[in-house]
Amino acid sequence: MRKMLEKQIEEKVGTYAKEQGFLVYKFTSPQRSAVPDRLYINPRGFMFFVEMKRSGQVPTPAQAREHDRLRNQGVMVFVIDDVDKGRAMVDQMRLKC
Repeated sequence: MRKMLEKQIEEKVGTYAKEQGFLVYKFTSPQRSAVPDRLYINPRGFMFFVEMKRSGQVPTPAQAREHDRLRNQGVMVFVIDDVDKGRAMVDQMRLKC
């Protein structure tokens, strides 16, 4: 199986999410590094972050710390390195809240 690049996974999962009625935003923070790549908003208004990684890759230590910081505030953060996992995440989160 060929490993996919982060941007390929991000594009395929984002397209699938949009087809399911999600809003998908590229997320950057000028005052904070290592924030997750994308902000997803499901059709019911529930928001969560998604960190996209190349197949088989994991977050950097700085990204992991930022993810923990967000999770400690009750924010959901997913790390996705595979299109099928990303589609499953979208399906799971479609009816949240």
